[in-house]
Amino acid sequence: MISRQPYAPTPHSYVPNTTLSATINLDEEVKLANTRAERDLQDSLAEIFSIIVTLDELEKAFLKDAIPEADYTEICERSLKQYKSLVADETVAKAFVGLEEFKAKWDLEVPRATERIRVGMPSTAVNASSGPAPATVAASGGTSGTLILEATQDFITFLDALRLGLLAKDQLHPLLTDVIQSVNKVTDRDFDNRGKIVQWLITLNQMKATEELSEEQARELELDINSAYQGFKSTLT
Repeated sequence: MISRQPYAPTPHSYVPNTTLSATINLDEEVKLANTRAERDLQDSLAEIFSIIVTLDELEKAFLKDAIPEADYTEICERSLKQYKSLVADETVAKAFVGLEEFKAKWDLEVPRATERIRVGMPSTAVNASSGPAPATVAASGGTSGTLILEATQDFITFLDALRLGLLAKDQLHPLLTDVIQSVNKVTDRDFDNRGKIVQWLITLNQMKATEELSEEQARELELDINSAYQGFKSTLT
């Protein structure tokens, strides 16, 4: 009869180190940070990671018509606002470094989110439709008149800000965002120099909060937005 040998050779069997084992509590939570400031920083970086991934999935869903346009716009605007708020913090910005560096560190492949963050606004705000004009323009008086007035006031407010010497990104970007949003409520059709509004929004979005336009840039911006204003008014006639 053949004698069976043990499965694992006993001379080389693993003998636990009881001294080391006694110092490890498997039920104890591993602390990634020792101070409140460190925990807050890690929470912020984790939230940025989540926002980036969410934006990428949101863009994919929108391209596949898997999400209503209104829902896409709302979620995208909220996510971008949260992202900008987080990276505006000095401590977070120092650890974050930049979007490309953050993606490389965490091995993120998120081209759609990268583009959306670069642009700084939803696709629905960037791209004009070639379809029929919305009811707000087709109808006369009432709500249509109110929206047209709001868009006109936003154009004038922005141009006045430039003429008063407001050149910082954090001064101009919100005002120009108001312009494109109010214009989109009036008409989703393209018009002369509408693209200039979008291009300047992208330019401002990529600047640091306190960074200012040069005098030459300011003159060019005023000319472009004034031309866009004239193009917008031509759609109303």
